[in-house]
Amino acid sequence: MLLIECPYCGPRPELEFRYGGEAHVARAADPATVDDEHWTAFLFWRGNPKGLHFERWRHASGCGRFFNCARDTVSDVIVKTYKAGEPKPDAARLMTGTTP
Repeated sequence: MLLIECPYCGPRPELEFRYGGEAHVARAADPATVDDEHWTAFLFWRGNPKGLHFERWRHASGCGRFFNCARDTVSDVIVKTYKAGEPKPDAARLMTGTTP
């Protein structure tokens, strides 16, 4: 079982959390102006990298808040969690361990 560090509540077992999809996905400012091709891509196409992946999670059985998580999909190690709205950390620095 994973131990996930909620940036609001601290470390908790993964059973308390729900996956919320890929983090930092740019949404259209005016969805009514987006054509079908781009809208379909926004709704259905997401990255599926081998390695570091930025994800949204929700602490469903705790504070109920969303937060972001940088997780290595190969080892399933959570490298960093951070509050929603905070900027995306530099991936290279996260993987080398040179960022707080």
